[in-house]
Amino acid sequence: MAIPSASERIQAVRWDGKRLSILDQTRLPREEVWLSLTGARDTAEAIARLAVRGAPNIGIAAAYGLAMELSARPSLGALEEGADVLIASRPTAVNLAWAVERVRAAVMSAGPTTISSAARGEAQRIQAAEDAASEALAGFGADLLDGARTVLTHCNTGALATGGRGSALGVCVALAERHEGVKVIACETRPLLQGARLTAWELARLGIPHAVVVDGAAASLLRRGLADAVIVGCDRVAANGDTANKVGTYSHALAARAAGVPFVVAGPTSTIDPSTVDGDAIEIEERGADEVTSFGGVSVAPAGTPVINPAFDVTPAGLVSALVTERGVASPVDGASVAALLAGADAVA
Repeated sequence: MAIPSASERIQAVRWDGKRLSILDQTRLPREEVWLSLTGARDTAEAIARLAVRGAPNIGIAAAYGLAMELSARPSLGALEEGADVLIASRPTAVNLAWAVERVRAAVMSAGPTTISSAARGEAQRIQAAEDAASEALAGFGADLLDGARTVLTHCNTGALATGGRGSALGVCVALAERHEGVKVIACETRPLLQGARLTAWELARLGIPHAVVVDGAAASLLRRGLADAVIVGCDRVAANGDTANKVGTYSHALAARAAGVPFVVAGPTSTIDPSTVDGDAIEIEERGADEVTSFGGVSVAPAGTPVINPAFDVTPAGLVSALVTERGVASPVDGASVAALLAGADAVA
């Protein structure tokens, strides 16, 4: 299958050397609107309202947000203020704090006259590394799932969410490049429909056959043998291999185990957090009630209805068949195999 070349691929984040532009994902698929960001605060606001999203991409955006802040105010005070506001914007995805801390460390190692250039340089290195990680990860994942022709996925894990071509969806793209007949089943991903709005938009752009299914139907499809594998992204991987991802992922993992279908997690090693012992230690972001009680500005629940709206859930490592990264594949997924990936092993299997 002919997939668009690198120059034609979907982009969600653009850096011109001074300013960051992001494709506002809250407006997709109805319209494509680019926003120009100028510093830490407006970047943090864009991250918080999901105009830019996906664990790797919010890390990239945050790095540039801090760099722009330091270009306008090259001082240690601006560094600390900007870092704090960015890290606070979303708590679950580890890439956000990881990228900010990398920029902070680069600035602290630089001389006082090179604060802004050090920050910009580190942000650019972060984006380049995430782009390269995406490409390598896609190859490892396609090798792992070489026999799969119908793959079920959740949320959005393509170029809208990461550097390069994506994480889990990047694997699907690489698989479609190798084999005819590859199809993706995208779970709609309630309550904000990242699968229906964003994954379907990307797959249509790429010309990859696909269908959208309501989240509650995924288990039945797996039981009926209508998907060969499940592959999802990740927002934080704990040291023991437990994985936080968009809410609904845990249900798919349980269904895949019951159906005897491989359940694969894909993400760059920047998403692994060795300081988080296990999934119980991952902070789960709780978002506003309006995301559940209304849709497209129209109320769908009685006024004042109490809401529980966790943005993520945690899948225990024991339910994960394999963890695919740019450094290889960890399987089984446990503390030893995750540590080996972080140590720089070319592949763990």
